[in-house]
Amino acid sequence: MSENTRQALRRKISAMQFACWELHLFLDTHPNNCEAARRLEEYRQRLSQQVREYEEAFGPLNELSRDTSRWDWINGPWPWEREDNE
Repeated sequence: MSENTRQALRRKISAMQFACWELHLFLDTHPNNCEAARRLEEYRQRLSQQVREYEEAFGPLNELSRDTSRWDWINGPWPWEREDNE
């Protein structure tokens, strides 16, 4: 996959993380809002799917990613070593 695809997936993940956090904060002050709770669960599932898609294509997203060891971060390629950067 291309660098543009990678960046697009990262943007989608960031947007979904933001939406989840905002809903979480909203629910702190409106704990009985069933629609917000339903939407938060939906967004969390979508975020999980997006992260899975990203990691299948590009490797671990962060140190908390599933099925990674602490040393996966140093197992290339480094960003400047990727073919799509040339």
